[in-house]
Amino acid sequence: MRIRILLNGKKAALDPVRDAIYRARADGPVEVRTTWEKGDVHRLVQEALAEGCKRLVAGGGDGTVKEVTDALMHLQQEDRPEVAILPLGTANDFATACGIPDTPLSALTLAQTGKAYSIDCIRANEQHFINVATGGFGAQVTANTPVELKNFLGGGAYTLSGLIQAVKFNPYRGQLRTPDGILKSKVIVGAACNGRQAGGGQQLAPNALINDGLMDIVALLDFPKDRLLQAIREIQDPTINGDFVKRYRVPWAEWESDVDMPTNLDGEPVTTNRMRFDVIPGAIKLVLPEPCPLLGS
Repeated sequence: MRIRILLNGKKAALDPVRDAIYRARADGPVEVRTTWEKGDVHRLVQEALAEGCKRLVAGGGDGTVKEVTDALMHLQQEDRPEVAILPLGTANDFATACGIPDTPLSALTLAQTGKAYSIDCIRANEQHFINVATGGFGAQVTANTPVELKNFLGGGAYTLSGLIQAVKFNPYRGQLRTPDGILKSKVIVGAACNGRQAGGGQQLAPNALINDGLMDIVALLDFPKDRLLQAIREIQDPTINGDFVKRYRVPWAEWESDVDMPTNLDGEPVTTNRMRFDVIPGAIKLVLPEPCPLLGS
């Protein structure tokens, strides 16, 4: 099958990538287009559509996958090419959770020969992503942070140690609206998950599926210092919807806070006090291995 790689320009000179592309060409046409600056992915997707490309490859990390997803979502659904992933980022959380090979040649072989499945996408205000959006408190991890909190909050990127030790951090006061009702609270960190993991392999929604028309919402609420152990217990058990860790599986959610809250959409930082998340079922055709743990029956 003819494939066209939309390759993050920072990865174009890597010898393993170049070697894999040359070797993959023995099995079929492999075209390469590289990015240089913001906006290139959208332009390259439009060019691919005009030139009749039926299968694209997002060559880069989670941020590149997000850019390609967003560009595809600006096309009519019937015009969207299939997309595969060549994982070249630091974490590659989405590709890893899907079981996509992490070696360039194996990933390209899957891109050339694999089957494309319809998967969901999440619209966040005017942007789109297919893995995880996180928002809230981020800080340096200290040595005495409980490991359960490190794991829950993602790759050591977030910590409650400073919070517990009275560092000047104010949780974000606001309200979360879902089909299940309205939650008014102070939020430390929250996540809207189509995929399962972020932050370099940390499982935020271990039961999430990418083709069920739903997203998993996980929120860690503000808690008293003397309730730390309870918060850890609730974090450890993904089946618990407790006092301080709230979990929902819903088709949409809306967060509104009193002040702007920093949010990360698969590597794309945004800051806003209102974010509306909507699942768009079956929006993207993604090439996946068989079996893929993120696909439901």
